[in-house]
Amino acid sequence: MTTAIEQTLETYGIEDWGAGYFGINRKGNLVVHPSETDHTSAADVREIIDDLRRRGITAPVLLRFPQLIAAQVRKLQRAFQRSIREYEYQGAHMCVYPMKVNQNRAVVEEYLREGTRYDFGLEAGSKAELYGALAMEQSPDSLLVLNGFKDEEFIELAFLGARSGKRVVIVIEKLNELDHVLKVAGRYDGGDLPMVGLRVKLYSKGSGRWEKSGGEAAKFGLTTTEILETIRRMQDEGRVDMLKLLHFHIGSQLTDIKRIKNAMKEAARVYAKIYQMKVPVELLDVGGGMAVDYDGSKTAFDSSANYSAQEFANDVVYTIMQVCDDENVPHPTIIQESGRYLSAYHAILVTNVQDEIETVVEDITPIEVEEDDPQVVIELADLRETITVKNYREFYHDALEHRDELFTLFNLGLI
Repeated sequence: MTTAIEQTLETYGIEDWGAGYFGINRKGNLVVHPSETDHTSAADVREIIDDLRRRGITAPVLLRFPQLIAAQVRKLQRAFQRSIREYEYQGAHMCVYPMKVNQNRAVVEEYLREGTRYDFGLEAGSKAELYGALAMEQSPDSLLVLNGFKDEEFIELAFLGARSGKRVVIVIEKLNELDHVLKVAGRYDGGDLPMVGLRVKLYSKGSGRWEKSGGEAAKFGLTTTEILETIRRMQDEGRVDMLKLLHFHIGSQLTDIKRIKNAMKEAARVYAKIYQMKVPVELLDVGGGMAVDYDGSKTAFDSSANYSAQEFANDVVYTIMQVCDDENVPHPTIIQESGRYLSAYHAILVTNVQDEIETVVEDITPIEVEEDDPQVVIELADLRETITVKNYREFYHDALEHRDELFTLFNLGLI
């Protein structure tokens, strides 16, 4: 017999999208667990809200559970370490948290508190973020990767960061940024210098809502010709020894693992070719995009992902290893910028329900379908008669497709 709690879990799909962090207790209230496997303790969201109300604090309120950031850091690290051991990958895995995802100090500090033990670092995409990142205490072996718009003042700050002991990587995304790097480098003879990375504009595209941010029409990144020009200029200036990283980014919330594998294969090939040109690259930054399954459907729809963290790690590690072995080049250290994956679960926005919109009419007069009705109408009627709890998501998408077809037929005057 199905209990009320089981019905609630199924109705709201909590076990599908909650990733083990969310559940329902015996009171029927939403609870948050500190890890995906440890359910011995839990925070009752209803009790938290009731306590806030007694203090005179009303919704909307944002509840943060920093333990979930730490849990996601551990989960990501475990997945990649398992893949590295299984495939005998000769490189390492590191992560840099993109501060633009959430610059809240408590969020960044919690990430570093757990990530420091794995040499996880930070990514800054603006001057303000760079100032903030330089003030944060990181593992001495972690990276500070710099993306985004870079003027001469930004580059100067990056060089000062390297002088202070940070492992800074300036990622060149436009050719004019190389001019600033070479100019500032001329003022720093000797001492610790930042590393330089190249962002390649891949032919491969991502998937989902941000698909257009990748591919040949991408706003940021260097073409093959521009990469060759950058390498030549750095060789001429005697600065090619600074060139350590290759970076790409094909979009956020990548929903389809096949697109990810295609991009990894292409990027690894570019990395290998650059290494074979006697360029001392050793880091491959695969960018962000690791998706969060918001709706729990485990599909390639915009708000989901058709892969797990372990499958993602397996495909990234194996694909890069396979290409590098084929090209006879050393395995690079894999760098990730998975900010959404690390921080999305930790915060809950609680609001008051002001009203509701009725989208379903309860008393619907049954419609009899005739044999001479359009085929799309007959198929819709069949969906109505055969829909169940187990197939409702598939049938819902089929019904949406049939609805669009009905509008098309109506506009053409065929029905």
